[in-house]
Amino acid sequence: MDTSKMLNYIKEVLENMPSGWLSLTTHRLDIYDEKLAKTQFLEHFESLFNNNNAQTAALNNIPTAFDYIRLGHPLSCILEWAIAQRNGLNPNNVISFSSKTIPILAVLRKNLLDQKNTQILYTDPLPNSFDAEVLKNVYGYQFELKKIGADEAAGVFEGSTIFIAQEDQISTIDLNPNVDFYITLHNPLGSILLVNGEHNERYISEIQHVRRRETIAMTPANCLIALQALIELTTFDIQHSNLAENKARVLGSVKEITRAHTQALVGSSGLSIQYAIMMGIVHHAQENYTGKAIKFVVPPNCYGGTNDQARRVAACIDNVEVVDLPVDGDHDMVQSIELVLEEIAREDGIPCIIAEIPTNPRVEVPDMIQLKDALAKERRTSAGKIAVDPIFILDQTFCPNALFLGEGEISSSISAISYVSGSKFPSGGRCTAGYVVGNKKVDALIGKIEQHLQLCDNEATPLQIEILANQLPSMNQRIQDAYKNTREFVNFIQEALPEAKINFVSEELATHGFTPSVFSLDLPSKGNTDEEREAYKRALNHKLIQMMITEIPDESKYCVSYGQLKGCYWTIPATSTQGTTKEGDKDYIARVSLSPTMDLEHHKKVFLDFVASI
Repeated sequence: MDTSKMLNYIKEVLENMPSGWLSLTTHRLDIYDEKLAKTQFLEHFESLFNNNNAQTAALNNIPTAFDYIRLGHPLSCILEWAIAQRNGLNPNNVISFSSKTIPILAVLRKNLLDQKNTQILYTDPLPNSFDAEVLKNVYGYQFELKKIGADEAAGVFEGSTIFIAQEDQISTIDLNPNVDFYITLHNPLGSILLVNGEHNERYISEIQHVRRRETIAMTPANCLIALQALIELTTFDIQHSNLAENKARVLGSVKEITRAHTQALVGSSGLSIQYAIMMGIVHHAQENYTGKAIKFVVPPNCYGGTNDQARRVAACIDNVEVVDLPVDGDHDMVQSIELVLEEIAREDGIPCIIAEIPTNPRVEVPDMIQLKDALAKERRTSAGKIAVDPIFILDQTFCPNALFLGEGEISSSISAISYVSGSKFPSGGRCTAGYVVGNKKVDALIGKIEQHLQLCDNEATPLQIEILANQLPSMNQRIQDAYKNTREFVNFIQEALPEAKINFVSEELATHGFTPSVFSLDLPSKGNTDEEREAYKRALNHKLIQMMITEIPDESKYCVSYGQLKGCYWTIPATSTQGTTKEGDKDYIARVSLSPTMDLEHHKKVFLDFVASI
């Protein structure tokens, strides 16, 4: 490929790119095929490149690369494509990360499962966060570390060879067939991993899945810096933000909102935080409860990332197991917790419950007093000894304003941790960074969580911190305003289509601080068999969403989002947020998310048109 032509084209693309490429955390599902993520985007991008078409309208209509930017996004795809062209690789073989250590862990994880040796070669100092002993003793990864000279070539090794170098620009790499994976560290932007050789291409999907579940892609802002440096053939132009001041503002806001005992930890995404929580618990348990089984108790139909990540951790560590916790519909969360905790106590295990309140997508809230009593109850092992107390890990993304952990609050008397995905209300959909806090009973555990957040280099970026600093002060007011719109829309739908089943909090629960702005809509169906009725309902979901996004394109979007600053977002959990959930636990219903600023009357009108059409 003509390098100068490619660079000139990318320069024009960056000048004309849609604003959403840089500013949105979720992208359109109506032009998205998950099985072709990145591939379909790049096929259309290359077609535009071949026709020298960099017009904004054309770029805006390229199929969505990834639905969530933490998985990847247009700018990460273009950066990876450009690096691949310069190195004679398939774009699938190039993967960017916000973290500088997770790409190493991704290869180590695959080789752990395959029981394959790994050697890590490096010329420059490894990232400060890279802790070889913890990776071996807690994660179970096995590898050899070897520092080599800048001019020393890698030799033959029985296993995988990773070569790590620090670079302050995007350079062409002289690929050595004895090196399987090249990782270039680009401080502070992140890292780039190159998969070298056809025999290593079986790693690609596994590495991509690590990026999907345990970290995030290099952020759009940082990909833009990398691309600009690539175009100009210069070092990175880093704009320094007032990180210390912004971080102090974020920590102060979270303290004011949550009233929690511990200082907040801020990660690059909700799943980055959750991974640090899980690995921090494993580390803490290994030091304090040697030999005991660690049981992560997870609702089988909860957010797919939570479900999948828990099982991925369990797959790598012998004494970690996932236990299902039915919480929705006919299953009462408190009763399910009672049964699960009794069983784990008998086995003398360490129970760690991960739960969403309200639940997603059914928006249900358990009896909080009964929940506290169930978690606080003293239990006995089969040998009659006092069982280990449970750790309650609360995902309160849907209601980050609800008080759980403050002194005297509902969960203050049990070992409790709360975390929130920042792509929702904390940032108003402007970045993915999330945070975690705990009560007095988890002080030591929070220290371990911080250690693993840093080890994985999954702390929030300076820009993410800046966005949270600006958005968090208005969060609680935005939550209240969005709830009012949602309550009004729910009441309207109940009158317009009384046969539909709506899952939303009661007005009584709202008075206790549970004021989400999302509800699920189970539309009425027709048919002679269960299969016919299910097929009709699924088609009706798509019809409703298509009408909304067609009639109100400036506000109504087919996206996976919640807590956005404006508009109304629609999705079907079974085909988006529950992507890796077992089929029988998926929810083929419509999930609707409203914002504080939107044309509610227009949405009511279109909904009436939909009702008339069925």
